Amino acid sequence: MTTMPVSSWGRLAQPLHHIVALRDATAVPDLLRTGQGAGLAFGMGRSYGDVCLNDGGTLWKTTGLDRFVSFDEQSGLLVCEAGALVRDIQRLVIPRGWILPVTPGTQLITVGGAIANDVHGKNHHVLGSFGDHVKRIRLVRTDGSIIDCGPSEHAEWFAATVGGLGLTGVMTEVQIQLRRTSGPWLDTETIPYAGLDEFFTLADGSESGWEHTVSWIDCLDRSGRGVFMRGNPATRTDIPAPAKVGAGMPVVPPVSLVNGPSLRAFNTLYFNLKKHRAGRQQAHYEPFFYPLDNVPNWNRMYGPKGFFQYQSVVPRDVARDAVQAMLEVVSRSGSGSFLAVLKTFGDRESPGLLSFPRPGATLALDFPNKGEPTHKLFAQLDAIVMEAKGRLYPAKDARMPQAMFQAGYPGLEEFSKFRDAGISSALSRRLMGS
Repeated sequence: MTTMPVSSWGRLAQPLHHIVALRDATAVPDLLRTGQGAGLAFGMGRSYGDVCLNDGGTLWKTTGLDRFVSFDEQSGLLVCEAGALVRDIQRLVIPRGWILPVTPGTQLITVGGAIANDVHGKNHHVLGSFGDHVKRIRLVRTDGSIIDCGPSEHAEWFAATVGGLGLTGVMTEVQIQLRRTSGPWLDTETIPYAGLDEFFTLADGSESGWEHTVSWIDCLDRSGRGVFMRGNPATRTDIPAPAKVGAGMPVVPPVSLVNGPSLRAFNTLYFNLKKHRAGRQQAHYEPFFYPLDNVPNWNRMYGPKGFFQYQSVVPRDVARDAVQAMLEVVSRSGSGSFLAVLKTFGDRESPGLLSFPRPGATLALDFPNKGEPTHKLFAQLDAIVMEAKGRLYPAKDARMPQAMFQAGYPGLEEFSKFRDAGISSALSRRLMGS
């Protein structure tokens, strides 16, 4: 065990934690049973808020549980340990004709983290969330017991663990159903749009013919202008070398580089550049799915105080008005992010009791931490989301009010039956009381 400060991706704080590295899956039951105090599984720390933190407590570091157990190249069934990275899975299976059906905006996360937060990608309307493709989870409880659960085996435990924020036990091994692919390429189209009406027309019109849809939106422009991007798997089969990683942000600047003037300049430049390059082309999956992975430590650009991400989802019938209201609040504040994302979720039920995706539109915004002004802005956004009967994404959250969490997640009471008393997080204590 070592003691060290640990931060999530938002870099809002660096509380001390006791770190225990997990390297042998067979030893995990005994280790958890003899542990002192409540702990929490910790992977790559790419969650933005406090869902992956356990201030003053223990973190069980899972990245040492990264082995591939088996891979059936005929059926596409992959069994791996929960600390395996999405990036390593993709690079293993794509040359063999398979691909993970769903991945989020970074591939530098563990499988366990992907399940615990039931991550989604750009193709929710076609393939749902990550948990929809998990067939089995080996879950170790802090009393040393082991539960193998899946959609048809101990399904109630599976529903609690998928999207369960790491609070039902420590995942050590998972089985995932991959999908066929001809290679790493996508046929894509980039379309600038002038406002939200045009965005929703594009999004609704693309659902039947395009697997991947997403848009960048100018969060300082009240009209809601942006750039819509869509893609389908291409038949191209050549496998290029992985992209070289850029220099990124080698140091933390003394102040945030994200401010009113820099935002307006960047957003205008980005919109016009994309407008100039609009049209169809082929793209490799890595820059299309994970555009920021090639910029190491990009989170440092928000300066020493860190940043918040605010990701909401609101029902489709009120999405136009709710998103417009949020953009107007953000525009008046002069705060916001370079890479604001707006996309739609499909009309399908999520597999987890606390899964974030639901039918509607989701808007993700980054905000530099300016203290009280930032929290006042969030209170205004909260009011819009609550009135729309929407919810916020716990994986991105660091300050959601408890009442908002309870209202947004009606499965919370049922989920509480499956909590492991030996597991706690900063988020669970803030939003669940323990």
